This record gives sequence, structure tokens and C-alpha cells, in this order.
Amino acid sequence: MKNDMKNAESTKNKTSAWLVVGGILGAALGVACVAAAFLMPKEGPKEISFPTIPSKVAEKQIYSNLTGLPVASEAEVTAPTYCVQTPNGTDGARPQAGLNQAGVVFEAIAEAGITRFAAIYQNPTSAVIGPIRSLRLYYLQWDTPFDCTIVHAGGADDALAAVRNGGYKDLSENYEYMYRGNAGSRLWNNLFTTGAYLKQMNADWGYGGSQVNGFARMTPEESQKSRIDNTVSEKLDIVEPASGNTSTRAAKVTGVGVYFGGWPNFNVIYSYNADENVYYRGYESEAAADMYVCPNEDLGEVNPESACELKVMSPAVVAVMMVEEHKAEDNYHEDIQAVGSGEAYVFQNGLAYHGTWSKASVESQIKFLDDSGVEIRLAPGQTFVEAVPNYGSVAYW
Repeated sequence: MKNDMKNAESTKNKTSAWLVVGGILGAALGVACVAAAFLMPKEGPKEISFPTIPSKVAEKQIYSNLTGLPVASEAEVTAPTYCVQTPNGTDGARPQAGLNQAGVVFEAIAEAGITRFAAIYQNPTSAVIGPIRSLRLYYLQWDTPFDCTIVHAGGADDALAAVRNGGYKDLSENYEYMYRGNAGSRLWNNLFTTGAYLKQMNADWGYGGSQVNGFARMTPEESQKSRIDNTVSEKLDIVEPASGNTSTRAAKVTGVGVYFGGWPNFNVIYSYNADENVYYRGYESEAAADMYVCPNEDLGEVNPESACELKVMSPAVVAVMMVEEHKAEDNYHEDIQAVGSGEAYVFQNGLAYHGTWSKASVESQIKFLDDSGVEIRLAPGQTFVEAVPNYGSVAYW
């Protein structure tokens, strides 16, 4: 009995001892956990990462040096140019074909009061271009800054000598790259070429591209701001035109008369179309200034009458240069001042600008300045440059 009591007491003592030890260990563990909780860094909110989206860099817009219009690539800026001498007589030259693709068209008297065009194309695709006629020296001097192949059918002696000795790219009446259409009412005005022929000639003769020194141009956005009918606040200083040829910086006009001093068949009337922002071209004789707009494909040697559609000529810009002009030594052809300066008018966006033109050399381009001496930048688009003799006149209304 005593032994049983002794054993029970011993067991009780051991249990108490273990409880004490367990309590001590539990307390120590608790302290450790609390300490660990204070010592360990607290985890912040989880950071969410998103994929990086590269910022889109705006591509620089490229513009044609010939027309000022947007183009898709630099290759179009340096594409080959061609300056085609195109007749404008009433002896079968009209309607001309492919003129809608010419970026710049110079018009001046060739002989006997009859005007002729120097039409400048860049990499044309028209199925028919022409007719093609002879070259004059002043047309060549206007052509030069455009770095073009001179496309013509012979010409005046001084012009041909300048082409031969001046290192020009030259294509004169050549039946590998030109053809004669059916004469009919066109008589001798039936020599044509095509966009495909000109491209082939350029490749065959290794002429390569062109470095065009064009007119100073506005961008399309700048041109839109200067339109007479826009709603943009940044507008030019616009005034109403007075009667006659008023020397104003910018005047509202709807009609322009270009008088070469000769027959009404060659005096030009331009009517501004605000919806299209172009100038419809006609003649003082009320004859339509139509042209053939042809498909952009190689149709072979076709007549424009059979393959093309008639449309009115309608440039975006009409620039007028008053020039010194007199009869050449043969008393038939004209001698026109192409290098120098004189009075000028620029019609664009429904506005008329008065000022001066200047061309410092054969190689340099024409500059147009307003009456305050500020250069007039031309609107983008097709430009007709009218070289009016000193005995002619200009009017607008």
C-alpha cells in the first residue's frame, strides 16, 4: 500500500514537472513567434505588370517637289520627269491628251499669236501623251530646273543648239518611243508618246531619276487655311477686289482673264470652282479648253479620240508672269525673256495675289513675291504658268 502511494506521488510529481517544462517551452515559442512577426518585413500589395506598348512615332509626310501633293515614298520624289512640248493651235492640236497628269504647264506664244505648252510630267502612266511639237529656247529655260528629259519634235535653231551643248536629257521625234496617230482633223498635230514609252526610253538610255527644283509650295493643311471659304480662324488679310488690276495682297476673285494680246482663240478665261478648289479653263472665244484623260495602262499606239475621255482643264493654281517679248530675227517666231524679273499675279484658293516674279539664271527656279516682298508659296496641285507679253494684259473679277 505504501509502495502504491509512493508510486502515485512520483507520477504526480513527474506530470507537474512536464507541465512546467511545457509551459516554459510554450511561452518561449510564443515570444519567438511574436518577435519573428515584428522582425520579418511585411509583404506589400502585389505589383501588376502590363506588357509594354511601343509608342507610335508619326511618320514624316513626303511631298512631291513638282506638285506639292503628298506621295507615298521618296522614290516618287526622284522619279523621272519629262518636259513635253505640246501645241495649242486650232489646227488640230486640241484637245490635247494626258495633260491632266502634268504637274506644271507653261503657256506662252510660239509664233503668230498661237500659244504652246511645256508640260512637265513625273513618271507618267497615261496611255496617250501629246501631241508633240517643236522646241523654243524660252521653254527650255523654264524646263531646266525640273531636271527633265526634253521631249519635242525638232525646234528653233538656238533651242536645239542649247540642248545639244547643254548636257540635257533629250528625246526628239523618235519612232521607237513616239508614234503617228491617224491624222484626220489633227493634220500634222498627230505625234504622240505614252507613259510606257517614256519609261522604257528612260531605262534604255540610262537616264535614271530626276532632282526636281520645284516652286515654293504650301502643305495641303496650310493651303486649306488660306482658302477664301474656309472656317479656320488663321486666315490671310483678305480684301475685296476693286475694279481693274488692283495691287492688293490677297483679293477675293472668281474669274481671271489672261490676254496674250492676240486672237480670242488663245486668250484664256479661268472660272474658280469653290467646290473643287480649281480653275476651269476656257477661251475668250467661248471654245472649251478640253483635254483627253486617258487610261493609266499601255494600250499600244492608239488615237486619244478612240481610247480617252474628254474633260475640261482645271488647274489648282494659275500664275501669270508679264514678260518682255518681241519677234525673233526671222520675224515669225517669238523671243521671250525667261530669265530676269517682272510683274506677276498668282491665283489660288479663290484669291488673287499681286507682286513680281524673278528667275536669277537658267538653272534656278522662278520665285513669286507679293507686293511686300514675301515669297508666295503656291498651293499644292497642278499649276499653269502663263507667260503674258508686255503688250498683253491680265484682269480678274
